[in-house]
Amino acid sequence: YSSKDLHGIELIDSYVFNQVENIRFNSTVGKYVGYTELGLKNAEAWNKGSELARELGELERYCKRNADIHYSAVLDKTGEQG
Repeated sequence: YSSKDLHGIELIDSYVFNQVENIRFNSTVGKYVGYTELGLKNAEAWNKGSELARELGELERYCKRNADIHYSAVLDKTGEQG
C-alpha cells in the first residue's frame, strides 16, 4: 500500500521453486494464478478449496491489522541519520 489509507492494501503470496514462480495469490485479483503446468493445476484446485478463503482472510487478519504498526515504524525511521 502506498498511503495511510488501507483501502489500497494488497496481499501477494508467491510460491517459487528453483527461481521459477509456480503460483501466486494476489488479493486484488482475488484468486490464485498458475504460471507453470503444476501451478495451473494447483491454482485450479486451490481456488475451489478452503485455501482461497484462508488467503483472503490473511489480508484482514494480518495485513490490515499490522499495517499501522509497520507504517509508523517506517515513517519514524525516515530522516534519521545512521
